[in-house]
Amino acid sequence: MEQSDLQKLVERVSLQFFQKPFKHMATFNPRLRTTGGRYIVQTHNIEINKKYYESFGEEELIAIIKHELCHYHLHLEGKGYRHRDKDFRDLLRQVQAPRYCRPLPQQTRKKAKKIHVYVCSWCGLTYERKKRVNTNRYVCGKCGGRLTSDDSGEAK
Repeated sequence: MEQSDLQKLVERVSLQFFQKPFKHMATFNPRLRTTGGRYIVQTHNIEINKKYYESFGEEELIAIIKHELCHYHLHLEGKGYRHRDKDFRDLLRQVQAPRYCRPLPQQTRKKAKKIHVYVCSWCGLTYERKKRVNTNRYVCGKCGGRLTSDDSGEAK
């Protein structure tokens, strides 16, 4: 789906569900991460997260568009357009738009954290740390001996 297709879809959904025209711009914003879309109060434009269309299809995209159009039309009419406002919640119910969008499936796995291992040169006590330790400044807590780095570069 291209930007022009999105613009036409938003205009069509606005007329179909709200019986009002959408006179501003609707665009895909690749920088959106945790939200399906957003209504920009200053410009009255709507930005949509394309990942929702790619993951869930046009049905979820239309639901997100309806949600953002609720913000849009209520703001232009001077009514309560925020999530907490009664006008907003009533309009969401009326057009059957979701209050929140579905979470995206996790696309990236969490990177394994590297564990830094330090060994006391006197008593042999082993320390595991998430952050690096300055071995010139810190000593063994048990005997006061010098710490040496035993990093083999493996992640746990």
